[in-house]
Amino acid sequence: MISVDVQMLAEQKRIQRKQGRAARNALSPEQRTAFSGAICRRVLELEAFRRAERVMIYAAFGAEADLTALTGLAPEKQYYYPVCLPDCQMAAARPLGPEGWSVGEFGIRTPIPERSQVLPPEQLDLVLVPCTSFDRQCRRVGMGKGYYDRFLPRCVNAVSVGIAFDCQRTDRAAADEFDWPLDAYVTEKRLYVGKGGILTAELSE
Repeated sequence: MISVDVQMLAEQKRIQRKQGRAARNALSPEQRTAFSGAICRRVLELEAFRRAERVMIYAAFGAEADLTALTGLAPEKQYYYPVCLPDCQMAAARPLGPEGWSVGEFGIRTPIPERSQVLPPEQLDLVLVPCTSFDRQCRRVGMGKGYYDRFLPRCVNAVSVGIAFDCQRTDRAAADEFDWPLDAYVTEKRLYVGKGGILTAELSE
């Protein structure tokens, strides 16, 4: 039997997902483009990004912050993208050419593993993570399937940085012990560093 506390947390997550998506959907296309550009420039300034060789980003879906410009601003990096696998598992893959892309299960542009270089998660240096909602402590509310929460603990050598518009921030994210906390969040306005995050010593707001 599901406890009342678990049910309440699940309902809070549902509400925060809805609010976060509504907030970013309310931005005009011009605002999303401008804010996404500002986010990319902030990511470029991160010491963790400058040091990274292998970076996992994502192909924006719907009204998510778009990181496409980042690959053009720093083309020397190796960029990997998430691939959804059975049982809510995930892999990092780098398409070897235009034919290495397809539209995945959720309508998201995704690599074809057989036409990509698949990288073990422990070889990633930086993971840039989307969300529906987040808070100042860098707790994250995702889409609800838990792909990143299963994948990030395996990225033992990587810094994890959330990507979002500032309007998606909530006072306290409805996260539990299964929701993997991130080291930091980058929005168009500022950098948020989580408590105990490994970026604390090297970056300021």
